[in-house]
Amino acid sequence: MIGPRAHGGNVGWAAAQANCPADAILDFSASISPLGPPQKCLEVIQSHLGLLRHYPDPEYQDLKQALSQFHQLPPEWIMPGNGSAELLTYAGRELSEQTATVLMTPAFGDYYRALTAYNVEVLEFPVFGEGRAGKMDLSTYQPLSSLPCSLLKFAHRRGLVLNNPHNPTGKLWTRLSILPLLQELPLVVVDEAFMDFLPPEKEQSLIPLIEEYPNLVILRSLTKFYSLPGLRLGYAISHPQRLKRWQSWRDPWSVNILASAAAIAALADKEFQQQSWEWLAPTRNNFLKKLSSLPGLLPIPSTANFLLVNSSKTGSQLQESLLKCHQILIRDCLSFSELDDRYFRVAVLSKDDNERLISALSSILSTGF
Repeated sequence: MIGPRAHGGNVGWAAAQANCPADAILDFSASISPLGPPQKCLEVIQSHLGLLRHYPDPEYQDLKQALSQFHQLPPEWIMPGNGSAELLTYAGRELSEQTATVLMTPAFGDYYRALTAYNVEVLEFPVFGEGRAGKMDLSTYQPLSSLPCSLLKFAHRRGLVLNNPHNPTGKLWTRLSILPLLQELPLVVVDEAFMDFLPPEKEQSLIPLIEEYPNLVILRSLTKFYSLPGLRLGYAISHPQRLKRWQSWRDPWSVNILASAAAIAALADKEFQQQSWEWLAPTRNNFLKKLSSLPGLLPIPSTANFLLVNSSKTGSQLQESLLKCHQILIRDCLSFSELDDRYFRVAVLSKDDNERLISALSSILSTGF
């Protein structure tokens, strides 16, 4: 096997390992909803193909207006981007103006990319508590209030990057638990890429507070919930003066015409949103239960559309066996430096696909490698 993947979803690489066509791979490695893309998005993409001969609107006025209505915010508080990854790069540039940035770990590798690109000093704070023999206690999350004084010393010169819900654990921090940090730190970047998987009555987005805190940046993605990762579309929500500054740093036309049109259609598709919320919780709970029943596996409860699993077998060996014997791709966690090779992450897919993975894992775990 070639070394660890920095991101999930590399089905071309997986197909080469499994010696099969890419469309034969059942992909659990990327946390993308199995319900989409919404039919309305596909129809809009088809109807906009004739516009490919034109440049996109550099101000993305229609898209910003749709996002403005969706979040009940003035459009100048919103900046679309080529996936949230593009916008994270600008956040990294801003954070370089602080003496250091606190990062909750284990952390998505792209945070390190964005921060190290601008030589940001990273201060790591573990999500999990510490158990016996210095190992992580997977049953205990650290409260944000327990951020050590040493990390918050000289807080007026330190930033924070927080993923909520957290990837790869699926932990959800409450809005109230984040507020003290917003009041203390000069720049707080909250990545809410998976927040839209929670129904409105359960989500803990900071978007309702954005106009009260000029030091807050919220990053959102439209690709995971609506199954559109190939279109690359995300957006930042922050104070207009900050977004004007970011606009001066970026290349022109970073969001293409088809992505913009699909996003507008997705935001208006209330039926798809409701269907997604009704699907996820029971499917995830059943998947968690089935994984828990397998010998040597300890999945961690999650609020997102993925599960982190602690395994008695190495994640990379499980990944290899699943690929070569079953054409199934899971995400090993070697790219999360805080996790060892006893973890893997899986997306929540359809009931039938989840059952296929359970059956394959059961076969592998019962026979060994």
